[in-house]
Amino acid sequence: MARPKPPEAALLASPDDIEHQFYDALQRGDIERLMSVWSDEDDITCVHPGGPRVNGAAAIRSAFEAMFANGAIDAHPEKVRRIRNDSSAVHSVLERIQVLTDEGPQVAWVLATNVYLKTDLGWRLVAHHASPGTASELPEIGDPPSVLH
Repeated sequence: MARPKPPEAALLASPDDIEHQFYDALQRGDIERLMSVWSDEDDITCVHPGGPRVNGAAAIRSAFEAMFANGAIDAHPEKVRRIRNDSSAVHSVLERIQVLTDEGPQVAWVLATNVYLKTDLGWRLVAHHASPGTASELPEIGDPPSVLH
């Protein structure tokens, strides 16, 4: 059974809009807003750093509720690489996570992949896969640009 989406989620016109709402919901600890960006499909999936693959809306909701029990998640997308066509988009994201430790606030980095599909209700998140972070920002390795300027 499909769950209703808050009106603001239906108005989001791009994968970037959905991604902004996803990270804003994490920062606020807002489970309703967070779940509104997800697709209604049964096979949506989420992997938190070092965790198991979580499948389906109810399981994803439970996983985020457990995380929010410790407070909001101060996660910010710092570097985003995008691949997009008319019906799907994949974002490779370097997330900056601020965590409180006994020594005070510390920054950690997480590599995440967010996959979006265009549905009848607009763009929706269908997969979020985050890899364990590091204490420092990771360098990027890639091919040099093919066009010289």
